Amino acid sequence: MSEGLDHIVAASTRLSEVDGEAGRLTIAGYSVDDLAPTATFEEVAYLLLNSRLPEVDERVRFGRELAARREIPRVAIEVLRGAAAEHASPMDALRMAAPVLSLGRREDPLEDAMTAIAGFPTIVGTYWRLLHGERPVAVRADLGHAAHYLHQLSGAEPAADRTRALETYLNTVCDHGLNASTFAARVIVSTRSDVISAITGAVGALKGPLHGGAPGPALDMVFEIGTPESAEPYIRALLDRGERLMGFGHRVYRVRDPRADVLAAASERLHGGDADRSVYELARHVEATALRLLRERKPDRRLDTNVEFYTALLLHGIGLPTELFTPTFAVGRVLGWSAHCLEQLRDGRLIRPQSAYVGPRDLSYDSRPSVAA
Repeated sequence: MSEGLDHIVAASTRLSEVDGEAGRLTIAGYSVDDLAPTATFEEVAYLLLNSRLPEVDERVRFGRELAARREIPRVAIEVLRGAAAEHASPMDALRMAAPVLSLGRREDPLEDAMTAIAGFPTIVGTYWRLLHGERPVAVRADLGHAAHYLHQLSGAEPAADRTRALETYLNTVCDHGLNASTFAARVIVSTRSDVISAITGAVGALKGPLHGGAPGPALDMVFEIGTPESAEPYIRALLDRGERLMGFGHRVYRVRDPRADVLAAASERLHGGDADRSVYELARHVEATALRLLRERKPDRRLDTNVEFYTALLLHGIGLPTELFTPTFAVGRVLGWSAHCLEQLRDGRLIRPQSAYVGPRDLSYDSRPSVAA
């Protein structure tokens, strides 16, 4: 028996390969450190949905088709208004609005996938503005996917360096093997349910703090440390209490998470022209200190920097608050969820694992305790 399905192969995929021993992530044949920093999100989306990178004319056409689906149903906006009135978290609001994307549409797996990929940035941006008492901004079809998301949040056309940094992030996190939310999506769609239902289930899985909730705490730790000289006593005290060091270690990777390297380089480029690099420099010092102390305290374990640490630093540098870190992850990962759903519908069968019963046996209903009259 394998608790948590560790080391159990539940599906075959051409979408991504996670090599935890070597510290490699391959996305549809391309190393993440080759693809993510240079490709557009639209190119990566085309790659996962079509198993190859697009030609120039295909890329332009695909970008237009994706942009044409950015508007969300009016009832979705009303759902978001209701959520904002109750001060729901952005992830809760995304979970509530995602199912509404199918309203008024004929069920079609590819159309549903394109609609979800295009609609998630609009949902998150619309909700963020409503939550803060601002009017949603009109969708612009002339912006690329990453720029569209930032525009939906702020109402202003974003700078090129912020757009490129976000695009690199979305590409980096778009797919990562059979993680919890992707597995949830594949299980749902394996019943031949619709893609929007499966993606909604994936959002619910991502909402759990053991899957999608760590980038914010990783940045909170850096801010709590505050100064380079405080890093070592803070981390030592945390390890003495037996607490987890957020942003370090991974369930799959036994070496450094390759996504951390991609986002570290993107963060350095983003902060390169920044007059105030203090947060970036502090984070690098915290990382170096943490790695040294982890090797000192736990020499038998490889606890390296993971994607959460540099996600926090990069998204903070772009200007996103911590409350948007997990929803922004969903804006990228919805591509992987969608592609896995299409792959499962095409190649998979009903996912039906077994369970091991560990409860009592041979009880008798007739010998139950009597109830006093």
